[in-house]
Amino acid sequence: MRRGLSPLVPLYSMAVGAMNLAYSKGWARQQHLQWPVVSIGNLSVGGSGKTPLTIRLAQLLRARGIAVDVLSRGYGRRSKTVLQVAVGGSADEFGDEPLLIAQAAGVPVFVGASRHAAGLLAESTATGPMLHLLDDGFQHRRLARDVDIVVLHSSDFGERLLPAGRLREGFSSLSRAQIIVMREEDRELEAELRRRGFAGPVWWTDRGLEIPAVKRVVAFCAIARQDEFFSGLRSSGLTVVAMRAWRDHHRYTQADIAALIELRRQHQAEAFLTTEKDMVRLVPEHRRLLEGVAPLHVARLVVRLRDEPAAIDQLLALLSVAWQEPL
Repeated sequence: MRRGLSPLVPLYSMAVGAMNLAYSKGWARQQHLQWPVVSIGNLSVGGSGKTPLTIRLAQLLRARGIAVDVLSRGYGRRSKTVLQVAVGGSADEFGDEPLLIAQAAGVPVFVGASRHAAGLLAESTATGPMLHLLDDGFQHRRLARDVDIVVLHSSDFGERLLPAGRLREGFSSLSRAQIIVMREEDRELEAELRRRGFAGPVWWTDRGLEIPAVKRVVAFCAIARQDEFFSGLRSSGLTVVAMRAWRDHHRYTQADIAALIELRRQHQAEAFLTTEKDMVRLVPEHRRLLEGVAPLHVARLVVRLRDEPAAIDQLLALLSVAWQEPL
């Protein structure tokens, strides 16, 4: 199917190029917030690790005594109003990723189709200087930012532009980025990244799953890179007796829950196991039904930067001018 869409790639490329040219020339006006904005984004559609990196950066910045919040579109939510995420709220109202960030990072998260409006709401509640983290913001050029951090996945290097591939933008767009983030196991790709023209700093991350002490499980998820989740469980030595996956951001139904319960019965599993993102998407009734037949556990994805103090120092140095002269 991708091959059949190849003729549309030049049209998509022209549209993206025209948009970027408009912003670079100042023909398209950006919206500004009073305090600095750090965008965390990627080049491709789907999971590259933006959300766990956003959570970790929020934790590290908060530990430095910096007032930080997260601005997000809130993909998939049913509400259209600009809101601050309530930690005990629902994914339907706030979106699964903003809700997860609010719970895991312990910082305010604001959602809105207009990230500028979300930022204004955040600043209206602030009592002093602050820093905004813009979730999935690399292509959202409407909101001005002071630093662009781009997370690359190893598969990005072999991908094509939409709609024949997964890339939202080509590697030439990395000229807008100040920092690239890649996984430690992909260090051999740094030479290729440099060959493609990026000369700035690269942050390296270590990733791992925190898995509860269970044995025979039914594992399920609805995330972008499902294979990484399942392979991570298997490599940990966990016995995965059955797996079930849905598309990213899937809303679970009663039929889905019934199918999981039947899988547990067929395979005599001891527990259910899913991701943090899926756990926040399960409504209380669905959790109750699953827990009524077996314990429901979360495999937590943990992301750490190599030399985290140096990384935060580097980020704050890039922001030093913006801190001194807010708009």
